[in-house]
Amino acid sequence: QAPLVESGGGLVKSGESLTLSCVVSGSGFDLTGVGWYRQAAGKPREFVAHISSGGSTDYADSVKGRFTISRDDAKNTVYLQLNSLNSEDTAVYICSADPSQRFPRGAWGQGTQVSVFS
Repeated sequence: QAPLVESGGGLVKSGESLTLSCVVSGSGFDLTGVGWYRQAAGKPREFVAHISSGGSTDYADSVKGRFTISRDDAKNTVYLQLNSLNSEDTAVYICSADPSQRFPRGAWGQGTQVSVFS
């Protein structure tokens, strides 16, 4: 089983919303910080948002006020709510677990595609 599995991507119109999910396998999820990154075609991977084990959040300036990261420790899942999407948000969205006892070197998912058209 893959350590992190993303879902929820899709093709949406500008201005619409999506909710992405990242399910983290194994125990100790409640002690693990998780981040979302994205990579558009031909561009480097960039930070989007992060949530700590305690629930503290951090966002890239480009998504602040539009995206919301949250977690449900009972479901080993981190969510990323994407609102007011625009074409510049088109990318593969990838979640990443911070280094922890469960993931000594951290871990990455495979990603889910978000495509926004005008």
